[in-house]
Order: sequence, then C-alpha cells, then structure tokens
Amino acid sequence: MADNTSPETSPLDPARRTALTSLLTLGTAACLSNTASAADAPAVPSAPAQPTPPRAPDHARTAEPNASHPSPADQPGNAHMRPAAQTPADTLYRPSMHFTPTIGFMNDPNGLVFDGSQYHLYYQYDPFAPYAGRVHWGHATSTDLLHWQDQPIAIPETKDGEAFTGCAVMDIKNSTGLFAADETGMVALYTRASPTKQSQYLATSKDRGQTFTEYEHNPVLDIGSNSFRDPQILFHKPTSQWVMVVAKSRLHQIAFYASIDLIHWVHLSDFGPSGLFGADYECPNLIEIPVEGGGTRWVLFVSVNPGAPTGGSITQYFIGEFDGSRFIPDDTVIGLTDFAKDAYALQVYSNMPNNEAVSIAWLGNWQYCQELPTQTWRGSMTVPRTMMLRRDFAGWLRLAQQPRGVETLRGSAIPFAPRRLEAGTSVTTPLPSGSALDLTFSATVDERHASLPPGDKGRTGRFVITFGNEQGETLTIGFDAFSGQLWLDRSNLRGFSQPFFTGEFSTVLNPDDRHFSVRIILDASTLEIFANGGLSVGTALIFPSAPLSFLRLETSGAGATIESVSLYPLHKTMNRETAS
Repeated sequence: MADNTSPETSPLDPARRTALTSLLTLGTAACLSNTASAADAPAVPSAPAQPTPPRAPDHARTAEPNASHPSPADQPGNAHMRPAAQTPADTLYRPSMHFTPTIGFMNDPNGLVFDGSQYHLYYQYDPFAPYAGRVHWGHATSTDLLHWQDQPIAIPETKDGEAFTGCAVMDIKNSTGLFAADETGMVALYTRASPTKQSQYLATSKDRGQTFTEYEHNPVLDIGSNSFRDPQILFHKPTSQWVMVVAKSRLHQIAFYASIDLIHWVHLSDFGPSGLFGADYECPNLIEIPVEGGGTRWVLFVSVNPGAPTGGSITQYFIGEFDGSRFIPDDTVIGLTDFAKDAYALQVYSNMPNNEAVSIAWLGNWQYCQELPTQTWRGSMTVPRTMMLRRDFAGWLRLAQQPRGVETLRGSAIPFAPRRLEAGTSVTTPLPSGSALDLTFSATVDERHASLPPGDKGRTGRFVITFGNEQGETLTIGFDAFSGQLWLDRSNLRGFSQPFFTGEFSTVLNPDDRHFSVRIILDASTLEIFANGGLSVGTALIFPSAPLSFLRLETSGAGATIESVSLYPLHKTMNRETAS
C-alpha cells in the first residue's frame, strides 16, 4: 500500500537527481527538435481532419481566475471591506462540534496532515468578511480530529495571488533538501491564483506547520494556465516517487506528475474528461482504500462545481488501479460521495497511522454559501469520516463512510426506547435545547397487510423520523419500504430561502428489503446522515427559524419493529458562542 511518508531510498541520491534533470532536459530538447523538423519538412498533402472532442477554453477569462467560484462572488464594489454586524442567527446556527471559523468565510479543507502528534486542518479562508475572496490558509490543530484549537493564519495572500487549495506532507527524510538533519519538515504544495495564472507553489515549515516559508524559486509547476489548481501529493512506494494529482479544471482533466524532491515535476499522464460534465473539476485526491473482506483499491476523488445532479457542488469518485504513472478505472461507473447538496471538496489525510483512510469535506454548496443567514461567519466542515470500500446489494464496489470517533463526545443517553409502532402511530420525546445530537436507529417495516390495497401515500409502509418544533417546522428523514429508498426533506424549515436551496433528496438503500438502519448527527445548522452501513450518506445545511425541540418516530401504511435506538447529546468541542 502506498502512503504519504518519505521515500525509503534517500531522494537526495545524486544519481536520481541527475536522472530527473536529464529527463526534464530531454523532454524540452525533444519538443524543440520536433518543432524544427516540422518546419524543415517538405509539404505533403494533408489527410482529412479527424473530428476532435470539444475542449473547454483554458484562457478565456482575463478579469479573474478561471474558477467556478469568483471572488468575491456577486458582491459589487469592495465587498470584503464592508463590516458585518453580529445577529442572533450567528449564534443560533453555529454548530457546537463541527469546525467553523471564528469570523469570515471558510470553504475547502486543505493541507490535511497528521504530523505524528497532532492533526492539522488548513482551510480556504477570507478573514476579512463572510464572502469568498482574499483567500488565505486558515489553520486549526487537534489531537483527536474533534476538539480543535485555532492557530494563526498559515499561508497568506501575497502579491502573486491568493492561496488556493493544496496539501501538506511530512518530509521526514528531507526529499526537498531544504531542512537540517535534526528538523521535522512539513511541506505545503498549493495553488497561487492571480487573475491571469494559476500555478503550484511550495512552502516549508520547520515548526510542525505553525508557520511556512515560501520556496525562493516558486512556482515549482506552471503550465501557463489560469485554470490549473488544487494539487494533492502522495508517496508511491512501489515506484519510490512522489506523485501529484492536480486539476486542469476547465478541461475536465486530472493530471498526474512525479517528483523525487517535491520541487522538480515530470508529467506522467492525464485522466479524463470522465464522469459528470460540470463546469470545473477541482480538488482531486488519490488514495488507496481497504476493501471490506481484504485487499485494497485505488480511489480517485474529483470535485465538480457546478454540475451536481442535485445542483451546484458535488464530489464524484472512481475506483481503479494506479501503477505509479496512470490511473485506470475498473469500469465506466462513477460514484457520488453524497446524495444531498452540502458536501464538497472532500480531502483526505496524509501520514495517517496504519494508512487509515480519513476524510473531511466542506459542508456547503457554492450555489448559496455566500447568502446564508449568518452574518459574521460562514462555512462549516463535516465531521471526520473513516472510508472503506464495500459491495452493495448489486455487487458493485462502493465507498462507505462512517463518522470517526464521535462516540467519545456522547453525554448521558436520552431515555427513549420504543420497540414497536403499529401502522399509523407515533412516539415523541423532547430534545435538550441547543445540544448537538447523535441518533442511531434500526427498524424493520412490516409486510403490507393483505386487506390493504396497493398504492401510494405510504400504504405499503413508510417509517418517518421527524425533528420538529412548536412553530410547526419539521425536518424529516423517511424510509419507504416498498421501494427501499430513503428521503431527506428540509423544505419545511423557514430560517433560509433561496432559489437553489432545494429541500428534498433521496437515495436507494436495498430494494426488496424492508429493513433499514441510519445514524444521524444533528448539530445546529448541520445535518449528516449515514445509512445502509455508510454506503448512502446525506449532508445538508438546515435553518429552522427556531430550535428543533422534539423527535418523533411514526409509521404509515404498516407497522414496524424497532430493533435498536439510541439518542445522545454531544459535548461541545470548540470555544465558540453557540446556542447551548
């Protein structure tokens, strides 16, 4: 299995450096030689031109980076200088155990790395206003991926551009040659984005990621594009080289590069166009993930915005093989990491113990993220998720995600243990005010009684989990036993309205199976649903106008047996002003 640790063979080996330099030189010479030969060759009749697939413009925009989220979007004038006044919504909707910025605007996670003692969460950050723009790398650290401590800004915007998404790796064996023998080096590779160019920069940290120094010969990779961003790095042990995956965004391609020193990069191959059309491909990640039952497969994650089936932003994934040079998918099937709208720019942790596959995503969508009802801060992260591959009911290998370590935050269980609901009945329990909740639930819906006619409106059996309040607002997660599908409905919450903020989503579980299981983490304005063993995950922002004060379980069309149910409040993990 490949990992993100340093090479076993020292990358400072002069022979290897010479080989890389020679390869770069030969590549340039070959291009020049081919150009000269073509110019000197005699004219010959040309064959009919072959049709070529359409290619997205890579240099069409000149006023701003070629990105799907201009900065600051839809904000006339000098928006980032407008002061924002705190409102009750800033507290009401602030999660207590999902990471949020103290002030300003946060989007993609980046630089996710474990340094041997603590986890780092870097993130795209505008510290000046709750709008996208003026992008810096914000920074927080944790010993468990749940309790976060804010740190100073790690990588600022400079005269060369904003600090877009990238990665961080531990350079334990000094691949770069930029560290002393007794130093533990961290290297960040990220995109500098100006109005006319996006190129890859390198920065080093000698204090375990607290501060970074830009490499004096940046950029380390520049192809002359204004739509080339979001590098991710891994060390591929079988070929003893660092591998970068980076997005040629408007071309809908993911490029692969190799290096022995993290500074000089050689192009290996391109993947795509493949998958969803969309406007931009962003935030690629390549990681080897364990398969349930044994073995591993490579998974390539690619974020798409806009262009999601549900609208706006989504992360897609491909399962296949990677030989150190080229990614080859197993088949033509693509997967989506989420069935709702608010999980984007999924990033994976590097240098994890035992090569554990762990991710965090931005809990948002570019369609409405800059119009949310909070005024001093905007942006949340998902809880950390452990990833593995598992076969679904049809035998397809799919991504399964589960929350990592959230059980350690549980308080005393809320007494609530129904075991049986007859058709058309319900049971309700009050919820603690302002607390994040962890609900785990498993039930089997009865077969339709022979005396009932087939039809719609739940007569074949539906089970509904409802979070509500006395103002009549409801958030529902329901299971339709006839079709084996799960739904999420946030449309009856009245705290936020916007044309793209659609309310209803659904996913298939197991057809012909009247059993379902689900885990729900509800935290102020954030909702994460893990169903069917994590094969179906739904992530959504929610904005009730008043706190949700009760939980109701109800059936229609058929009764249900509840095999297990547990409900816990979750402890607060950060120093933030919240409703609790």
